[in-house]
This record gives sequence, C-alpha cells and structure tokens, in this order.
Amino acid sequence: MPHFPITAVLLLLLFLIAAASSSAVPSETAALRAFKSAVKPASIPPSSCLATWNFSADPCAAPRITHFTCGVTCAGDRVVQLTLDSQGYSGTLTPLISRLSQLVTLDVGENDFHGPIPSSIASLPNLRNLILRVNSFSGALPPSIAAAKSLNTLDLARNSISGPLPDLSPLTALTRLDLSYNKLTGLLPRLPPNLNELALKSNSLSGSLTKASFSELTHLMVIELAENSLSGTIPPWLFLLPSLQQIDLAKNGITSLSVAAPNSNSELVAVDLSNNKLEGTLPEEFAEYAALRSLSLSYNKLRGPIPWQYSRKGSSLRRLYLDGNYLNGSPPQGLFSGGGQVSGSLGDNCLRKCPSASELCLKSQKPASICQQAYGGKPKPKSKSKS
Repeated sequence: MPHFPITAVLLLLLFLIAAASSSAVPSETAALRAFKSAVKPASIPPSSCLATWNFSADPCAAPRITHFTCGVTCAGDRVVQLTLDSQGYSGTLTPLISRLSQLVTLDVGENDFHGPIPSSIASLPNLRNLILRVNSFSGALPPSIAAAKSLNTLDLARNSISGPLPDLSPLTALTRLDLSYNKLTGLLPRLPPNLNELALKSNSLSGSLTKASFSELTHLMVIELAENSLSGTIPPWLFLLPSLQQIDLAKNGITSLSVAAPNSNSELVAVDLSNNKLEGTLPEEFAEYAALRSLSLSYNKLRGPIPWQYSRKGSSLRRLYLDGNYLNGSPPQGLFSGGGQVSGSLGDNCLRKCPSASELCLKSQKPASICQQAYGGKPKPKSKSKS
C-alpha cells in the first residue's frame, strides 16, 4: 500500500474541498438550464449575458472567462443572484426558478418576457428583490406572493398584469412596491406595514381610500396613485401619515377633499390632486404645512377665493397650480411679490385683477358668461341687432 506524505494528503483534501465549493448544486444547474430553455434562442444576441450560459462549464465555477461571464452570481455553490442585461430576451419565466433556493435577487427587467408570473416564486425563502419591470407579463399577481416574507423590493411596473391586488400585508419586509402601468382593477387591499414607496400609477383601481389599507404605514414616504379610477373623498388622516413626503392622486375621479392641520414635524413636500372632480373651496390648511413646496389642484371644480394664507410671508410654497377651476375674487398680492418665487398658473378661472405681467397669470381667465353660470347667475342675452 503506497504511503503519501501528510502534506500531500492535506493538499489533496484542500483541493477537493475547493472543487466541491465551486460547483453549483445539480438541481440549481437544472433550474438555470430550464430558465435559458424558456427563452427563444433567436432573441439571445451573441454578445449578451445569456449567450455565455454554456453548460459544459459549471455556473458557479471560477474563473469565468468564457462561460457564465454575467447574469449569475454565486455564493459558494449556490446561486444568489440572477440579473439579466436588457437585450430584448423573449420567453417565459420557468416555474423551476423556485429550485434556486438561496436566490436573493431576480432581475429580468426591460426585456420581453411574457406569460404568467409563476406562483412558485413565492417559495423562495431568501428572495429580497423581485424586479420584472418593463416586460409583457400578464395574468393575475399570484396571491401566493404574500408568502415571500423576505421581499424588500417588488417592481413589476409596465407589464400587463390584471385583476385585483391580493392582500399584501404579510410582506412585512417590503419597503418598495411598484406596480405602475399595468391593468390592475378593484379596491386597494391592506398594504405592507413597512412600505416607503407605493407606486400604482396608471391602472384601473377603483373605490375610495380607506384607513384599513394604510393602517400602520408609519414609514410611507411616497404615494403614487395617479391615473386610476379612484373616487370619493381624500380623507384628512392621509396627510398626517408621519413620514409622508409626496402624494400624487392626479387623474382620478375623486370628488371631495378634507385636509387636517399638520403635525409639527410634517415632511409633506409635494401634493398633486389635479384632474379630478374636486368640489368646494381651497383648503386653508395646506398653507400650514411648513415643508410644502409644490401644490397642484388644477382642473377640478373648486370655487371661491384663493386663501390669503397661500401667500403668507415665510411660506415654503414655490410651485402653485390652480388653473382650470372656478376660483373667483382677487388673488392674494403676496403671490406676486418676492421676486417671482412662486411659479405655476392661476389661469382659466374666474379671478379678477390677475396681473398679466406675472407668470402665474399668463393663461387667460374664463369668459364672464361661464363664470356667471358657475355661480348660479344667468348670462345676459345677446342683444339683437335692428334690421
């Protein structure tokens, strides 16, 4: 029996350990094969990441000189990131992706994947970032997604996802949710409690904003719900969410607005409620929000004068868009002093003495006949010329 020096045995053991640690788990290699097989070969350019996925080499082996040069990141023998380049890859997302059990990031954004989002994704226990934005995924968002408890970012914007949103409140680690530019319908469900950013712009969501949807959202900074079919009242508690900085509810069907006096530490910077069906008068309370720099209430059905508080000395307002309403009276002169520090528009209203030299008054006011009708008067009949 041959005798090997102890040093040689140790070196052999180290080599075997190193070789084992650099080889992907067979089930994960199979999952990567299935992933590539679900992409149309004609959509894989020769210079792309996916073109280097040659399975004659191990996906996790180093150095990566010719094979798997990008797209896959491993920690030891486990795949932890699958991040494709934007090359217009066309295909479906295989359910076998769930075999990548240590996957932290799945990013196939800005390609041409289509078909349903596999419900098996929810079984990935370590998945933190799911980025499928700008593709052609369709069908419903699987309710099972609420079981992906480690998710931090869920970005499915600009696809064709339809149907109602499932209850996402179990996703307690989720801080960023972007499902903008899809075909979602129905009411807003309960939302994840630790969201920083909520983006659901340009869908077909309906109903009113309820406290049940937003309960416990103490970290929410951005609400982006423009271009939906929301209705009813904007409730006062919405403006009091403690971390809120931006609200965009433009282009909905909201009919009324109730604004609470702010908390002393309010961080609200921008509010856009333009192109709704808001009635009533301008809320004076907006002037009390110390950080508010941009306010847009354009193209609603608001009446009455512009509150003098909007021009109060020391106000933080820098952008004010009130055009396309039925506001009357004379605008506060403070809006036109201070070297034009307030930009925006007061046009297409029923205002008097809006100085044409100001940018705010470049757009003309409504005809007097329309303003008379808006305030319950009747326009004077045109006098008939004598023949």
